[in-house]
Parts: sequence; C-alpha cells; structure tokens
Amino acid sequence: MSFPPDASLHDPAPSFYSRWCALNDWLRSHEALWRPVPFMEPQPGWARQWPELAAWLEALSDADCDHYDARPEQLANGLSRWLPGLAGHGERIALPTLAPPPDRLAAVRLPETQAVDMPGRKRQQAGAFAAALLPLATGVLDWCCGKGHLARTLARHGPTGVTGFEWNPQLVADGNRLARQFGDAVELRCQDVMAGDLTWPDATHGVALHACGDLHRRLLHLAGTGAAPRLSLSPCCYHLTAADRHQPLSERIRRNPDRLTLNRDELRLAVQETVTAPARVRAQTAEASQWRLGFDALQRQLRGCDHYLPVPSHPSRLMREGFEAFCRWAAARKQLPLPDAVDWPYWLAVGRRRFRQVRRHELLRHLFRRPLELWLVLDYAVFLEEQGYRVRLGTFCERALTPRNLLLDARRDPP
Repeated sequence: MSFPPDASLHDPAPSFYSRWCALNDWLRSHEALWRPVPFMEPQPGWARQWPELAAWLEALSDADCDHYDARPEQLANGLSRWLPGLAGHGERIALPTLAPPPDRLAAVRLPETQAVDMPGRKRQQAGAFAAALLPLATGVLDWCCGKGHLARTLARHGPTGVTGFEWNPQLVADGNRLARQFGDAVELRCQDVMAGDLTWPDATHGVALHACGDLHRRLLHLAGTGAAPRLSLSPCCYHLTAADRHQPLSERIRRNPDRLTLNRDELRLAVQETVTAPARVRAQTAEASQWRLGFDALQRQLRGCDHYLPVPSHPSRLMREGFEAFCRWAAARKQLPLPDAVDWPYWLAVGRRRFRQVRRHELLRHLFRRPLELWLVLDYAVFLEEQGYRVRLGTFCERALTPRNLLLDARRDPP
C-alpha cells in the first residue's frame, strides 16, 4: 500500500494518523526483534526462539550481508518464512518521491565553481532538497544553517533573500563571506535557536536540512505554532535530545494509550545507517568494534558476570597502539583489575568472531530502522496537521545520496 503525497486527516485516503497507528502496532508486535541490541547480547531471545533463523543469518557471507543491508525488502521477504509479519516490508515504508526530474536538479544545484568549502555530496543534497521545494513564494529562514550552503542554493530561486540562523560565529562569518563573494542574497546571523525568547518572523518559510534532534523539534514547535506560512524540513539524529524518553509532538498521538515508549538509545536505531561512509572509515569502525567486543568477552569472564559493560569513547591514538593498549585503557576506565597474564591474541580472536555474529544479527534489527524513523516523522506530520497545515511527506533524493532523505513539506493556507 502506498500513500499519496497530500495524505491528510481530512482526505478519504489513509491519513497520516491511521498510518502511524498501523506502524505503531506493527513495531509493538515485533519488539522482541528490534529492542535487543546484538552488540550487547550475544544470544538475544529471538535467536533462541527461532534457532533456524539465527543459523541462516550466521551462515551469510560478508557479500551477502552487504547485499541484504542495501536491500532490506529482500531480506524481510526471505525471513518471512519464520516471521510472517515481515512480509510486505517495502509497502509498509513506501513514500512518494518529491524530487523533480534529474534535468531540473542540475539547474538548481550551486555550480561547482561556487560551491566553495562545500563537499560534493552536500552540494547534491542541498540541490535536491531545494529542487523539491520550488517554487518559493516568500522569504526563507534556513534553520541551523552552518555556512549557509542550503541558504545560498535557495537564494538563487526565491523572490527575496534568505536569512540563516546559526550559533557558531565562525560558520556565520565564513558563510557571509561566501555570500558576498558570489553575490548571493543571504544574511547569516548568530542565533541560539533554543533561546526561549526567540519568535518566528512573519510571512517566512522555515527550512532545515538535517537539523538534529531537539533542534528540528524546536523548529517544528516554534514555526508550526507561530506565523510560518510554510515549513520544510528533513529531520536527522532523533536521539540527540535532552529528554530521557521520547515525547511525541502530536497531542492526538500523546493521548494514544498504545503508543510505543522509547528511550534515547532506542531512538538511535532510526539513524544507524552509513551508506555514505568512506571505506576507510568503515574499516576503522569495524576494527574498533572488534576490540570492544573482545574486551567485552574478557570483562565478562573476569567479573563472572554475563552482562555488557559500557565503555566510553576512546582516544583516537589507541587505534595506532593496538588491541592490548585499548583493553588496558578500557579496564582502567572501568576500574577493572587485569591479571598479570592475558592471552591477548585469544581475546582479539573472540572479538572478531563476535563482530561477525553481531553483523549478521543486526541485519534483522536493521529491518526496523526505516519503520522506526517513519513512525517518528509521522508524529511530526500529524502535529503539523493539528496546527492547520496541509502536509506532504516523501523523499527528496535517493537513499544512496543520504539515508536521511525524508522531507516534510507543510503549507498553511492564507486566512
């Protein structure tokens, strides 16, 4: 089942709220599959309940893992022989494409010669996001704008200039310098967007490309309950919030007695996707994970306690010093005495075996990343409808460009 871009609580088509309810029920019915964290639990409950499923996953090659991680619908269909509720995964998360044809994208992106200090992927993301919003009818405020890459892109296609809010004064100075250099009608301002006395400027379209957690939630609340005629955002990093537990924005969803409750760590699952990470970064991340899993196995034996022991972020220098140095550092941080003799190669081998297992177990958990993200963003859509907006929800680019490709575009009809 797919949903039209203008799905509304007032349309005969399935509403955002009804879709949220269906997704909420589905996520609740599969909690045992996505709540356990394979990195922390060598034998999650589902692996004991469905041993054949666990064996199938653990027999996958690295190439198989890459294939299925990029194609969750195929994995879900394959696993539905044990878990029938996973069938139809692709339809469950289907969204309309809000991106324009490729020939229009080229005309919207900043020219490469003017995309100074702007990584190529960011240039493409800003161009795709801007193209999905055109035409612009009012002044624009770029929320958490950084150096104003999106602001400069939009300024070339709007009736008036673009204002940007950014708390970092160096980014503001750099962005204003670039705007002057290339003649863009952009003005960036130093502004703490979380300030309690901040008000929304009249007749201003709010935009945000990948504002994180509380920052995009603040935008939704401030602009949505204020005077914004239009609000367009692509949310990111939902777990970056001061609240210990997720609180929906929508009053209707807050009143739903059956809604999921999530803590900050569980929200992180929605953004655990790195299709854009360079190979070098992925390799380094894998090695660090192997070391952490090796130390985890060692600490379980030393403490006589089969529970995960969280270790803080380690200094980058340890990646040059090796596994033993990492374990000694971690043991010191956790005040865990080490015996005089430790078979370091053995525990490193254990860590590597566990990493192989974790990667395969996580394939199952990863099937719930997009559904969980959509569950979060549907709450935003319902909230905006409650404020009197007509809302579109879809994707503004392909997943290969950025996994955070959801776009909420809300318009309020003039009085």
